[in-house]
Amino acid sequence: MLSNFIDQFWPSTIDGLSLGAIYALVALGYTMVYGVLRLINFAHSEIFMIGTFAVVGALEVLGISSPLGTLPLIGLMLLLAVVAGAASGGAAVLLELVAYRPLRKKGASRLAALISAIGASLFLQQFFALVVIPVLFDRPKEGGRLPVQSNDFADPVAIRSLFGLDISDMGLRSDKIIIFVGAILMMVALDQFVSRTRLGRGIRSTSQDPETAVLMGVNIDRVVTVTFALGGAMAGVAAALYMMRFEETQYMVGFLLGIKAFTAAVLGGIGNLRGALVGGLTLGLLEMYGSSIFGAEWRDVVAFTILVLVLMFRPTGILGESLQRARA
Repeated sequence: MLSNFIDQFWPSTIDGLSLGAIYALVALGYTMVYGVLRLINFAHSEIFMIGTFAVVGALEVLGISSPLGTLPLIGLMLLLAVVAGAASGGAAVLLELVAYRPLRKKGASRLAALISAIGASLFLQQFFALVVIPVLFDRPKEGGRLPVQSNDFADPVAIRSLFGLDISDMGLRSDKIIIFVGAILMMVALDQFVSRTRLGRGIRSTSQDPETAVLMGVNIDRVVTVTFALGGAMAGVAAALYMMRFEETQYMVGFLLGIKAFTAAVLGGIGNLRGALVGGLTLGLLEMYGSSIFGAEWRDVVAFTILVLVLMFRPTGILGESLQRARA
């Protein structure tokens, strides 16, 4: 096992970073909503799923039928990120208006909101399985599942050299670089938005003390809407990057990935934007390292073992700093 880990170290590291970057983007939605409302939005995984369907729809409208090279792929990914981000962000705002805001206005308990989140998650899954896939995408039911597969649109190019070094055996490809760099840029942009803009200050103040924030003129409903929109948009960008890597989706695609993204948020420190980045990348690396040691079938076991251990021994996560304490 150790020799296999050593042999696969660099490919596992590159795969882990690209996969962890996707986890981190989705984890941002969990951590932002928790930071503001102290709510675990379990329907966020379906917001990610909606983003993947938006990518499939966009590809079919564009008629992409052959793989693209690196530069055209970057341009296409920017377009798909915008489309998926808008679809997921809009869906997240609608989710807040329908499933959470009425409960918040009535002063319902957090348990009621949590049950509403689970119900919304199940509803969205079945709605896409029974209505969206057969009606909009005209896909047949196969083996009890309703897959939606897109045409191949990525033609990843292996990076042969870097700074004059031969890295052809490391598994470094253009699509993985695009995923990692794109995710990092989005997370930096979100961090700067929350730290430096007026709306960002409103998000932090609402997270710290909602009552005082209202007295200072902060519109709580607007802050909550922006929070869901930003978290949903990040999930949409993650969906576009995910589709470039895996090129297929189905109505349950967000279930397992959503749990792992939640694990990443807890690992980094729930409510901490930078913690989501650290947690996502760490989880992706540990998953791939675990796969190289124990086998690919143990990858999910590694992720959930990490979640249990973090909750047992460091429930505040690696960084532990909440959104409300983010520096101005």
